[in-house]
Amino acid sequence: MPDDERRKPERESGVTRRDFMKISAVGVAVPAVLGSVTDAVADEVPIQGPGKVPVKLLVNGKKQSAQLEPRVTLLDALRENFDLTGAKRVCDRGACGACTVLLDGKPVYSCAVLAIDAQGRKITTIEALAEGDTLSPVMQAFVAHDAQQCGFCTPGFIVATTSFLQKNPSPTPDQIRHGLSGNFCRCGTYDGIRAVALAHGRGKQS
Repeated sequence: MPDDERRKPERESGVTRRDFMKISAVGVAVPAVLGSVTDAVADEVPIQGPGKVPVKLLVNGKKQSAQLEPRVTLLDALRENFDLTGAKRVCDRGACGACTVLLDGKPVYSCAVLAIDAQGRKITTIEALAEGDTLSPVMQAFVAHDAQQCGFCTPGFIVATTSFLQKNPSPTPDQIRHGLSGNFCRCGTYDGIRAVALAHGRGKQS
């Protein structure tokens, strides 16, 4: 049989023996390279858990510490370990805003933040917005404008509204709707809540 006919099946396959060997060599090399990168990352990032580890938090200006599993959320740590129950667990999936707290001055869903990741950051809950038995201006406005019903969304809305007004002291109605869109009220008291922010703005202008 001529040499050309003996080589024909190899050429029709589209892959020669030499090509196959090159592909095999790459297949062996890639996992080896990825493995070395993974090992390097593992050396840089310390492994936490699965058991409890010491967690230190700065909450409302006070240093707090507890032994927590790395999976514990900031919401659970606040409510179950530090007796700060103002932030409410409603949806528990970062959608409704009832658990809103301030993290370095920015509103966040505490059910969506791990307590271990909040270390070294300034945490402010609704408990810190009032001065003793004296309500904050935003809290007083919520009462004056009847901006609450069942109360589950109220703490999160007060924290979010306080943060929003600090950045937008004289907001327009459209800015209020957009700025507070991350919080939901199942009772539908949006008119009262928006009136709080609008009245605050008018007060700043007068």
